[in-house]
Amino acid sequence: MATATVSQPPIAPGIPARNDSSDSSRSSQTSTEQVKLATPLHTSSSFPSKRHHGGRSQPDRAASPKPWKTFVKAFKHIRDLTPKEVDDFMSSYEIYNLDWADEAEMIKAFGPNYQQRVGDCLRAYYSVLNHLCSLGDVEKMYIPPLMDKKASVLDNQLLYEESVAEDVGLKEGMKVLDLGCGRGRVAAHMTSFSGAQVTGLNIDANQIAQAKEFNDARGLANEFVVHDQNDLPLPFEDASFDAFYEIQALSLCKDPSALFKEIYRVLKPGAKFSLLDWVSLPPYNPEDPVHAGLMRRVKPLIGAVGTPTPASFEKALVDAGFAVTKSDNPSIGGLQAPLIDKVDIYFRSVRRVIHGLVRLRALPLHFKTLIDRFCLDGQAFVKMDNMRLITTTYRIVAEKPSS
Repeated sequence: MATATVSQPPIAPGIPARNDSSDSSRSSQTSTEQVKLATPLHTSSSFPSKRHHGGRSQPDRAASPKPWKTFVKAFKHIRDLTPKEVDDFMSSYEIYNLDWADEAEMIKAFGPNYQQRVGDCLRAYYSVLNHLCSLGDVEKMYIPPLMDKKASVLDNQLLYEESVAEDVGLKEGMKVLDLGCGRGRVAAHMTSFSGAQVTGLNIDANQIAQAKEFNDARGLANEFVVHDQNDLPLPFEDASFDAFYEIQALSLCKDPSALFKEIYRVLKPGAKFSLLDWVSLPPYNPEDPVHAGLMRRVKPLIGAVGTPTPASFEKALVDAGFAVTKSDNPSIGGLQAPLIDKVDIYFRSVRRVIHGLVRLRALPLHFKTLIDRFCLDGQAFVKMDNMRLITTTYRIVAEKPSS
């Protein structure tokens, strides 16, 4: 079962937590490479706000990709993977059995340079994951909050993204930082919806190239940077941005407090900050064998190398200098499970088709290997969400003081 996640968790492994994110998929690479789009920003006299039809919010789909084209490209990429690429992807899951908080275990497993090993795993992981996600409704690599029970997964993504634009006050001409930008789909929607110019960071150079291509084709002057969110400082001057958002990109963040201080530095006074990410909730008890067993299954699925809580994120933001203005779960009833289940059912159906085609030798064997790993433990994720032990859609909005 399928982050980043995700930008982009991811939801990440399997059901991605943005990581797009969430498209938001996760950021990272030890060297920084910035790619600027030469095409001028496409503007109009007014940017669309949420429309309503039949009592239901209608999101702006102006910058949405054509799913069938993305599906075909992803299918071809997966078909042509080398044995080494498949092996690297499968091996990358080893990082999700550990936790940043236990440095002794990280060093024991990966050596003193464990952060580099995590980065290598993530690059191998996302080199395949973003294409697996593109076979369905999670091309942006995150499962959104449940904003509308009658809407599709994609429309719930769009509705949430539009709520982010409103929360951080995006307007035409503003500059906004997107951490874990994935393949630039969220960035394109933000610009189409608000007129703001987005700078996106991501770990995977391949996703950055796809983000550039996608935004360039739509005439959007967004910028994309290959950079590791754990490699601080960020490659920007003080007070460079009018706003910040991330969608399920922090599950791989080693030190949220240090990262938030860097984001505080690059934001202008009065700028707003939006976070949507995975957290463990107060009912979760690590001493409960049922809870702990579910967590061991779900953390690889959502791509988590840490176990944050709402309180830990809030403290890190306050310590960095931000004022928290909103802290909640935007999903209807506080449950994301209906959308998780919808994605899980879809990919399990795809899995059955792939198994059949592999048996007929119409597809290479590695298709089965990858989809089996991708679909693993989706129902454990649904169960934890329904038990309110975790969520990948916890929202925090904060603001840098004006003076």
